[in-house]
Amino acid sequence: MKKIASFTIDHIRLLRGIYVSRKDEVGGDTVTTFDIRMKEPNREPALTPPAIHTIEHLAATFLRNHPVWADRIVYWGPMGCLTGNYLLMKGDLQSADIVDLIKETFQFIADFEGDIPGATPRDCGNWSMQDLPAARAEAQKYLDEVLCCITPENLNYPQ
Repeated sequence: MKKIASFTIDHIRLLRGIYVSRKDEVGGDTVTTFDIRMKEPNREPALTPPAIHTIEHLAATFLRNHPVWADRIVYWGPMGCLTGNYLLMKGDLQSADIVDLIKETFQFIADFEGDIPGATPRDCGNWSMQDLPAARAEAQKYLDEVLCCITPENLNYPQ
């Protein structure tokens, strides 16, 4: 079988950042898939399932309610390898176009207090697998170490 595009990225050299993973035409519109990479693959511990689950709930809620970008959000969800998340958005976008949006999203997560949206038995299939303190810490780490000082190396896949 042909290797899918995401398996052709050099994960040995991949840094944390915001990357355009792919662009697809859907019903005449472009959908851009972003790789929101929070961990260096195979070089640092992956996110824990409860932490990334909480990040998923908070980021999806924030993005789908964003005053400017809400109507362009298609999907936010975790990568199976637990090193980041995928964000799908309507439009032919570049990584630099969404840096401020991702900063806002992770600041929201880092500052979040209270009940996690959708974390009830009625709303979620594994509602109790949440870790707000870990999600907040991981969001703050990503803000402090990547988003605050983002460079072209954090916005473009290694060649």
